[in-house]
Amino acid sequence: MLALQVLRGLPDDGRAMMLVASALVLVPVNWGIESWKWRRLVQRLEPLRPWRAFLATVAGTSIGLVTPNRTGEFLGRVLFLKPGDRVRGGFATALGSIAQFVITLLAGVTALVALLATGHPLPWPEGWYSAALISLTCLVAAGTLVLYLFPALMRGSILALPVLRRLERPSAVLNTFRRIELLEVLTWSALRYAVFTFQYLLLCEAFRIGVAPMTTMLVVPVIYLVATIVPTVLLTEIGVRGSAALAFFTPLGAAPEGVLLATSTLWAINLVLPAAVGGVVLVTARIRAQGSDGP
Repeated sequence: MLALQVLRGLPDDGRAMMLVASALVLVPVNWGIESWKWRRLVQRLEPLRPWRAFLATVAGTSIGLVTPNRTGEFLGRVLFLKPGDRVRGGFATALGSIAQFVITLLAGVTALVALLATGHPLPWPEGWYSAALISLTCLVAAGTLVLYLFPALMRGSILALPVLRRLERPSAVLNTFRRIELLEVLTWSALRYAVFTFQYLLLCEAFRIGVAPMTTMLVVPVIYLVATIVPTVLLTEIGVRGSAALAFFTPLGAAPEGVLLATSTLWAINLVLPAAVGGVVLVTARIRAQGSDGP
């Protein structure tokens, strides 16, 4: 907040450029944290150098961008593992995604309760709509958190489906994670969440949406919550994010053009840019896999 106050003393053009540049600088921090999480989760399968883990994480964004809610990110990452470790690596990678999902739900429902408590207008009628969304989100978050902290229970749920019983051996990796490790990954997921939330705040300030930063900090997690629970793929994601942002910010008197610019810029620098770089990395990774690991 102090940095925002300092930047407010700059001319409008210079201030906006500094804020956008600050958000851009945080892109490698965002994905650096995610790569550390993934490296931490797969280290029991095979050790990876930090730089290789970062390349694998960025490569995953290129596949994630064309799959619903970016669920395919793990496919790009596991190509950086040995062929025999890739299925087990997929299960380990899933734990990192689940941790981020839990943080998104918990932060979103907390922010929604805070908005209700402070009397901020919402894009739906007051009453049971908010209560239903809060209850459902809490229920899903609690259930997902239990499965995350007790991966053996998750494995049992997976193997209960006959069609998935052939995954019994590779899914055994889920039984090897200690609770302290999972809590550590959950903490880093929360830190990463704070980073890209702060990026959104910086961009909202840069494009002068006209909403107080403290209010923006409450609205952004709810936007992330809505964007997470609504199925998206490719360009529909920016449409959902933009629509959700307008729905929540407009009743607060925000400038619609500023909201859309902030939302689309965040999507571009955090997803499209890494996906473009990751596409090149992914092609290179496949060439190396053919040369070193076989066809």
